[in-house]
Amino acid sequence: MGDSTPQVATLKVTRGGGEEPTKTVDYDVPFEPGASVLDGLLWIRTHVEPSLAFRYSCINANVCRECTMVIDGETTYACTARLKQGVTEVGPLPTKRHIRDLVTDTLPP
Repeated sequence: MGDSTPQVATLKVTRGGGEEPTKTVDYDVPFEPGASVLDGLLWIRTHVEPSLAFRYSCINANVCRECTMVIDGETTYACTARLKQGVTEVGPLPTKRHIRDLVTDTLPP
């Protein structure tokens, strides 16, 4: 008999910004091999926290790179960064004006 316990990944997400202080919130999301960090963020927004703010535009190639953020200390795309079991830290770009949660200004600093 196999273990039927669902596999879980934890996203440690920076919340707040702009006029409010930032804090880190942990969200457990279902883990499936091959899923992206963006998949995890979308799951959180759909099932747990509809106010979670982040950008993405996967269907519009003209604005690709919208999901750029800091994932485990590295600036990368949430759509290509793989979700992993265990904890993944997700934060806004440090070189841009922080608007809210994972959203930063699109204008040059």
